[in-house]
Amino acid sequence: MIDWIPVVFVTFKVLVFGTCMFFAVKWHYDQDKKKTDKRALLITAAKLGVAFLVALALLLWLAFALARHLGMDLSLP
Repeated sequence: MIDWIPVVFVTFKVLVFGTCMFFAVKWHYDQDKKKTDKRALLITAAKLGVAFLVALALLLWLAFALARHLGMDLSLP
């Protein structure tokens, strides 16, 4: 007897990923038709980069603070 759980989940996963890929390609194709301001695009990319770096630094700081709070030795030998 076949176990139907993996078949159903894999089928669902393929359908969801296929649908998402279709709409992602369609959205990018539609965006390509529009004229975009290069300066605004660069500013947005810079803002996202800075936000990512700040979030990464905050996560690193929280990880070390939690490790110190739990009593882990973080010194290098």
